[in-house]
Amino acid sequence: MHGGDEEDAELSRAVLAHLAPCTPVFSESLPGVTGARLCSRELAERVDPATAQLPCDAQTDEITTVVWRRLRPLRPLHPLHPARLFEAVDELVTRSVRSRGRFWLVSRPDRLLAWDAVAGVVSVEDAGPWLAALPEAAWDMVSPARRTVADLDWDHVTGDRVQHLVFTGPDLDRERLHSPLDSCLLTEEEALAGSDVWAGYDDPFAHILDLKEIA
Repeated sequence: MHGGDEEDAELSRAVLAHLAPCTPVFSESLPGVTGARLCSRELAERVDPATAQLPCDAQTDEITTVVWRRLRPLRPLHPLHPARLFEAVDELVTRSVRSRGRFWLVSRPDRLLAWDAVAGVVSVEDAGPWLAALPEAAWDMVSPARRTVADLDWDHVTGDRVQHLVFTGPDLDRERLHSPLDSCLLTEEEALAGSDVWAGYDDPFAHILDLKEIA
């Protein structure tokens, strides 16, 4: 870290302790680095949305980390409605310093979508297929870390599809994050309507995700 006064430094340290608790933080010039080199594959798994080890719920003085994680038992199915989530994005990202995770939209049931936001700016990207969307013959080509993470979330109906977003920032209100996200999940009536109805939903994310696929 460089610049700012002592109060800025303390706040930054508190935020970093939530985001990367095992990472050393230096206020001045970086000292000589010693120790074993990190494997590039392990580094890639740390940032891959499918295998990233996301922070847990935590409270340290004024800094809070709030986890929103939803699995199938909440409702018959638990994908997010694309239009409702798109409307909620600005409200969600401006409440935290940093948020990230993986989620699935009903309009893209086979694609793992990555959420990555810093200081009010959010990036949503297609991170490839959910493991459940792949034929079993292809699983041998998937990394052990990916299979392990998928196994932790596995459901006999939805596979490894999960809603898992994590928000970190000063004095976060859990309910003010959970409530809008829960309202974006399909209702029971919507979930039972079936794929023909879901295909007709407006998907405001399409112009972002489809453009990246074309590029």
